[in-house]
Amino acid sequence: MIAAQTAFETKMLLRNGEQLLLTVIIPSLLLVLFSTVDIIDTGTGASVDFLTPGVLALAVMSTAFTGQAIATGFERRYGVLKRLGASPLPRWALMTAKTLSVLVTEVLQIVLLTVIAFALGWSPEGSPFAVLLLLVLGTAAFSGLGLLMAGTLKAEATLAAANLVFVLLLVGGGVIVPLDKFPDTAQTLLGLLPISALSEGLREVLQHGAGMPWGDLGVLVVWAVLGLGAAARFFRWE
Repeated sequence: MIAAQTAFETKMLLRNGEQLLLTVIIPSLLLVLFSTVDIIDTGTGASVDFLTPGVLALAVMSTAFTGQAIATGFERRYGVLKRLGASPLPRWALMTAKTLSVLVTEVLQIVLLTVIAFALGWSPEGSPFAVLLLLVLGTAAFSGLGLLMAGTLKAEATLAAANLVFVLLLVGGGVIVPLDKFPDTAQTLLGLLPISALSEGLREVLQHGAGMPWGDLGVLVVWAVLGLGAAARFFRWE
């Protein structure tokens, strides 16, 4: 049942035009545009080496947070979650299927973005295990926050808030614009955001060949625990 629901959730996610725009097209266009056009000073080295980790983080956020929040919010509004909750599929299994569909979509995104990055001359370094751990914790953090928003706000409010947060974190989360371009106080605060921790952690590993970025991992763990805990406590199915 979980496998069937996961396949269904994944198909619905990929067939939705807005979700496809957020999860695939926007990250791909940003990677190509800012890697080939000298718009932002990304420091020494090739622009693609700086941008790819941030765009990978953006892809995780767009799927696990923005896309999942909007889709789940409207499913809740139209009574889909209520009906599924009364079906033979347990509610925990439904949430598991949603999480698995997010992971499947992320794998497709990462493969596509990796292919594009290599075509643009990307030269990654570092430990694949550290990258995988960062991506998993980032997914958990954003998934918890997305479900919390979808389960507590009205669908229209979720749509507006999720898109607004996406734009704000795209600009101020170290995805495209380096955090050192912001004032010192702002850098400290922005560095505590999950998107900043994920993008900077991936950048430390993939661009600079660093070991395990424990500080960024710690930030993601805190957000994952808080987000998933709050979602489990306050999520409303109706």
